[in-house]
Amino acid sequence: MLQRFLLMIDSFSMAVGHAFAWCILILTLGTSYEVFMRYVLNNPTSWAFDMSYILYGGLFIMAGAYALSRDAHVRGDVIFRLLPPRVQASIELVLYFIFFYPGVTALIIAGYGYAHDSFGYREVSVNSPVGVPIWQLKALIPAAGIMLFIQGIAQVIRCILCIQTGSWPQKLHDVEELESMVLHEREYEQRSAAKGAK
Repeated sequence: MLQRFLLMIDSFSMAVGHAFAWCILILTLGTSYEVFMRYVLNNPTSWAFDMSYILYGGLFIMAGAYALSRDAHVRGDVIFRLLPPRVQASIELVLYFIFFYPGVTALIIAGYGYAHDSFGYREVSVNSPVGVPIWQLKALIPAAGIMLFIQGIAQVIRCILCIQTGSWPQKLHDVEELESMVLHEREYEQRSAAKGAK
């Protein structure tokens, strides 16, 4: 039942991450349109810059929980990955409470203030004469913090389970790091070569 709860949180983070991944397509189309208008027709748009930082900002901030669920955040794991799982989990558990939760809590609280103020006066961009609304981007700050907080709960539970059992609980997998893929292919080739030698 606990494993289902963890996978449910992973699925939620994955769904939000995949939804915001569509920003890349919209961003690509919008930027391509701007390049065409600016350099071919010599008629640049007044909204392209605002569109690009709103979409990229939304994608970047809302993908945080998804990246956390996939262990994709930057970490110095050159030595860390050589440690036994129980030691890894113990270190991670301590670091979640020393650094992660205070930082994410500050993000939620400060982000709520920014979002509230921005929504209150219907903030618009000062970077273009069009006045593109940006309050919705600021509203994503506390939302992203809440998403990270929820995913952090799953990560803390995984650490506790790993300390108890000595192995990391299963994670939801929808993508795989290139390094992992290369290692799996190498293992498969070695097994195939060993079978062929017999």
